[in-house]
Amino acid sequence: MSDITKYEHNVGKRKRIRLRNLVTWFNTTQEDGEPSFEAPPGPMIEKKYIVKHGFDGVEIHGANGYLIEQFMKDQVNDRKDQYGGTLENRCRFALEIVEAVAKEIGSQRVGIRLSPFTDFMESSDSNPEALGLYMANALNKYNILYLHVIGPRWSESESPQSLLPMRKAFKATFVASGGYDRNGGNEAVAEDEADLVAFGRLFLANPDLPRRFELDAGWNRYDRSTFYTQDPVVGYTDYPFLDVHA
Repeated sequence: MSDITKYEHNVGKRKRIRLRNLVTWFNTTQEDGEPSFEAPPGPMIEKKYIVKHGFDGVEIHGANGYLIEQFMKDQVNDRKDQYGGTLENRCRFALEIVEAVAKEIGSQRVGIRLSPFTDFMESSDSNPEALGLYMANALNKYNILYLHVIGPRWSESESPQSLLPMRKAFKATFVASGGYDRNGGNEAVAEDEADLVAFGRLFLANPDLPRRFELDAGWNRYDRSTFYTQDPVVGYTDYPFLDVHA
């Protein structure tokens, strides 16, 4: 891992590790029957680990239906304690993680990824606008480097919902992602909808995406059937590079 971060630094890139499940579960139960847990930080967020492997920071993964998001979404969080019920309670766990990681490695090394508008793994919310806006405002307290949000149009379809309220509420760098192409990304930044735009699926299928954007060239279509497979090559490292001499 250290070799990878060293190489990316040498070519002028920044490298962040994404932290997804920052919690230790036990078999004990609380009065409401829910499993108890030990709150972070854990060994994966120790500053010595980040420094040892050359990472510039971490992105906390509070999106895509994983554990942190399951606490935030009211359609999957049925806890009866201080981590369930009200919007404030449901967001408590995510904010405690942000606070713990920022305290351990420094707030300017920390970002968080959220997806209030999506329903990955059946993790949805009855009022995603309120959830997103609450988190955007609450995160300002911790002075983190950036907020990365998957927008409501992540599937390339139009949506009446918008990231603008979150963008206006959050005081630091705002990163938008979901369904953007070259033109859409440029428009989002030009219209002040985001400071930065992130590309996931498009980058996966085009390892030279910055070069393609620079030349305004076409790009490979991603193959969704190869997502989340066990093959180490197919769908990961077999997409062709742009032939600039063709």
